[in-house]
Amino acid sequence: MKRRFRGREVNGVLPLDKPAGITSNAALQEVKQLYNARKAGHTGSLDRTATGLLPLCFGAATKFSALLLEADKRYVARCKLGLRTATGDAAGEVLEMRSVPALERAGLDALLAGFRGDIEQIPPMYSALKHQGQRLYELAYQGIEVERSPRPVTIHELKLMDLQADEFEIAVWCSKGTYIRTLAEDIGAAVGCGAHVTQLRRTAAGPFLEQEMVSMATVRAAAEQGPDALDQLLLGTDSILRDAPALVLQESVAYYFRQGQPVLVPRAPTQGKVRVYAESGHFLGAGEVLDDGRIAPRRLFQSATTAGTAATG
Repeated sequence: MKRRFRGREVNGVLPLDKPAGITSNAALQEVKQLYNARKAGHTGSLDRTATGLLPLCFGAATKFSALLLEADKRYVARCKLGLRTATGDAAGEVLEMRSVPALERAGLDALLAGFRGDIEQIPPMYSALKHQGQRLYELAYQGIEVERSPRPVTIHELKLMDLQADEFEIAVWCSKGTYIRTLAEDIGAAVGCGAHVTQLRRTAAGPFLEQEMVSMATVRAAAEQGPDALDQLLLGTDSILRDAPALVLQESVAYYFRQGQPVLVPRAPTQGKVRVYAESGHFLGAGEVLDDGRIAPRRLFQSATTAGTAATG
């Protein structure tokens, strides 16, 4: 019996600008339906109240989505001092109100220095992390709080963008697993009055940047024009790896790479990940340099449709 085909074959990445007020999964499901796509997934949730870059992977690109989950992110956050909430953002119940001390930009910037580099965070209860098989936010909604162990994260860059009487805005470049709500709360605790996030926007995720984002309104408008208009909004699957060096393999070598075998490539990088192409320009997948200099396949791209050529690098 033939397996029934559900949806069309779509490959590539849509750097969606998620609007506020919907979950990341709700945004994914709407876009997947608009594309009538057989397979799609997102690469790291944004809070319901947050906006910004939510890369959506379609088809073969979902095989590479783990690379985006591991990638650094950039955010801009507006924070209010003097109020601590249950969720660390404006959606939560107010737990505590305190007076805000007089602050000067130089003083707050000096305080922020203590949050740069390698730090530890205690994950918030209102998060998707699991405790004994249950999401922490599910326990939090039941009024249950459990002990959470501190987790190491890296704040590569933390800039004070604005400071008002009881508000400040920061730009953050951070490692995976960083909670901006927790960062704001910890900064508020250091000031001595508490704080929470009032606005949060993700401006970069791995190689994808703010200027590439596509609004939900643009996707909806393209859907009215048909599949071709929708597909023109997609970036190639190889865009996930565009920060990595590109290698072009001769067809005889590409054959073995496609079979999952490490290959020797003259003048290849000496370490790290690479994106690999055949001489035809077809994207073959992600490779990693082994200790002996060979290039080992880590994720292979296999599709009847070309999604990215060497020219896209």
